[in-house]
Amino acid sequence: MLQEKFGEKDFQTIIGNLLRYGVWISLSVAFIGGVIYLLHHGNSIEDYSVFKENDRNIFEVIADVYNGVIQGRGESVIFFGVILLFLTPVFRVLLSLFSFILEKDYLYVAITTIVIGIIILSISFGFSH
Repeated sequence: MLQEKFGEKDFQTIIGNLLRYGVWISLSVAFIGGVIYLLHHGNSIEDYSVFKENDRNIFEVIADVYNGVIQGRGESVIFFGVILLFLTPVFRVLLSLFSFILEKDYLYVAITTIVIGIIILSISFGFSH
């Protein structure tokens, strides 16, 4: 019996589905968060006359979003949807790295590793003020 190899076309299909479903899932989560937020805060008026700066590190933000989603706070669910939207292309890059490793295409492995390093540095220094 012949066994087919897992090929580049299979990875392209997986990557395409990852991007497609990742965007739809993040959109759905953010929409549900918007509905929850409007149900709880639909009649309240926001005061935009005073700017409130949130200077927190990424671990505090992730902990607050996690706790807010568990508690069912709409703004945290919206933020979780945005985080999922940002993670979708990051997972695409990681999946591409795995694909290039299996194909033994070391030039693209190096390029993709550099891109992942840039993403990690951007996330790290973006929250480090």
